[in-house]
Amino acid sequence: MSAQLTQVLVAIDAANAQDPNQEGGQPAALLYGQRMSAEQARLFPDASEALQVAARGQHVERWKLQRSSYPEGRAGYLAWRKAEAEHHAQVVTALMQEAGYGADYTEAAARMLRKEGIKRDTQVQALEDIICFVFLKWYFAPFAAKHPADKVKRIVEKTALKMSPEARARVLTEFDLPGDLAGAFAA
Repeated sequence: MSAQLTQVLVAIDAANAQDPNQEGGQPAALLYGQRMSAEQARLFPDASEALQVAARGQHVERWKLQRSSYPEGRAGYLAWRKAEAEHHAQVVTALMQEAGYGADYTEAAARMLRKEGIKRDTQVQALEDIICFVFLKWYFAPFAAKHPADKVKRIVEKTALKMSPEARARVLTEFDLPGDLAGAFAA
């Protein structure tokens, strides 16, 4: 691991350690970043440094933009998500610049965090696949327990659509999903 990469990951962790939301006794954003890095290393062990940074910085300072400060409904949700992605990209870009990364690396990470080129750019798609695996591995069961079956099915279908064919196939071998949910990944 390069000194630049180490510096940026430490800086992202320091920012995320400030998250007031706790999960398992630690800041939720810090835990999420660590989970993202673990899945990135598992799924894409030869990942570029830009992808490694984007994975760790996916939710950097997520708590700073409150969903409640955006209008209710889908339009408000999408506006909040777009603002979050831009915020994550700006924070990560600044941290990468401080560590001495050039414009090519910083823009690549920012593009991934803004999801520009999903399904067309292999790096952006790799980040999306990592995000989906993290959701399925750590956040799906608690989500499913709180929501009706039809909503859970819609979320699973949307998750599957975001993933690459290779990632969907891998989900079928790594997760024991009920038949109606597993079907979303078979297509």
